[in-house]
Amino acid sequence: MLRAAKGPPSPLFTGVGITAQLERAAVLKACGADFIVESVARFLVPDRPDPEFEPWRERAMRSPLPVLGCNSFLRDPRPRCTGPNADHPRVLAFAETAFRRLRAVGGEYIVFGSNTARQLPPGWAKGKADEQFVSLLQAMGPLAARHGITVAVEAQRASECNYLNHLPEVVAVVSAANQPAIRVLADFFHLARMGDTSADLARAMPWVGVVELAENANRTLPGVAGDDFRPLFAVLAAAGYSGRMDIEADGTPEQIRNAFATIARQVAEMGQVRR
Repeated sequence: MLRAAKGPPSPLFTGVGITAQLERAAVLKACGADFIVESVARFLVPDRPDPEFEPWRERAMRSPLPVLGCNSFLRDPRPRCTGPNADHPRVLAFAETAFRRLRAVGGEYIVFGSNTARQLPPGWAKGKADEQFVSLLQAMGPLAARHGITVAVEAQRASECNYLNHLPEVVAVVSAANQPAIRVLADFFHLARMGDTSADLARAMPWVGVVELAENANRTLPGVAGDDFRPLFAVLAAAGYSGRMDIEADGTPEQIRNAFATIARQVAEMGQVRR
């Protein structure tokens, strides 16, 4: 499960990280990052034998920033989660290796977006997909819990995937699975793109385990276009959220420093706006 960061927490977050490659850790730490979110495929290499992961483990243990999360969970040609060709045993075997290796470097969570693995084929009913996905999460939850990992299921915009596009849809499958290690990822970028609201976020909060953000128009770093995240931060605060948050965007070191400063400023100002 998600653990508290060392030292005093911020009002909302036990650290704010950024999606990036491990090799950039020193630069990102100087910019204000507390941790890195790496790629399952690149960093954990779950489809390769343990000796091929060992160099990554050693680099992570020497890194000035910890790798606390990973995304890009199930990517082509990974086994599918839904549809007539769904292969849950292969998904679970792949997942357990990823969980074990992430735990070995002190990691905490894996983002479950995986648009191609969960994409619905033509004619496949959403109800059938829901049954498949809930069943997969029910089997995945105990594996994640065994390794102390949280799986954070992400709603994705319709242009990327045709299944689980809205936050309430993700809440429905996560709550039905009823597994403590399976949580909802509240991604502010996808939420904005799909028209989900702060009210949707408020209703999702009992299941939210991770928060992710980028600006809406061009998926830029906070502070580039000036997006106002304060109404959403206010929802998190009202729910007593104190978990992890990461930025899924990139830019120059100056822009990255400004992004962390923008988040801190907007959190400090959130009491000035209405949800």
